[in-house]
Amino acid sequence: MIARTLRTVGRQGRNLLLPRITACRPLHAIPANFSKAYDYDGKTKVTIFNTETDLGLMVTGYSQYGFRLNNDMVLIGPISVFPRSVLSWNVNSFEDINEDSLSLFPTLEPKIDVLIIGIGDQAPPPALSKRIIEFMKKYKINVEILRTEQACATFNFLNAENRMVACALIPPMHLSYNENDILQAKLRKKELYETE
Repeated sequence: MIARTLRTVGRQGRNLLLPRITACRPLHAIPANFSKAYDYDGKTKVTIFNTETDLGLMVTGYSQYGFRLNNDMVLIGPISVFPRSVLSWNVNSFEDINEDSLSLFPTLEPKIDVLIIGIGDQAPPPALSKRIIEFMKKYKINVEILRTEQACATFNFLNAENRMVACALIPPMHLSYNENDILQAKLRKKELYETE
């Protein structure tokens, strides 16, 4: 119920007809339209998709030697990852990437939409990017050439969306880490409260 009352407003004391709420409906009387996340006991369910194997293979970790997948498989050296399978990729560095090393990807059936190439820890050289993009354009395959860390995240995201994606990864030569990485490693080893 809203009642209109005459109130004096402003310096000149003009009388204006302004709305004023005199009665409010209590909050508990408003019907709740909760999303599925809140339908049960009021807690939100969070799913970390790169740990679930039903979404396909995803890269959960990497080192200078290789990669770890979400099915706890550890692979040594450069790899090619697909939504449901993984192969060794016969290159040593980004200089070895050429039409022969990429010839597998256009022959796949069903055809992939996106190929993500992780070239280690260096920025992609423009000449390499241009050469790879021109080669893959002949087969109508989109290409992203990124650092390995970014390539892993991009592949995981697109794979979780059920896109036809493939990823070719070269392990980085150098790894950078921060305090959070050290903390997580200590938590895994349960050495958090031990002093050095």
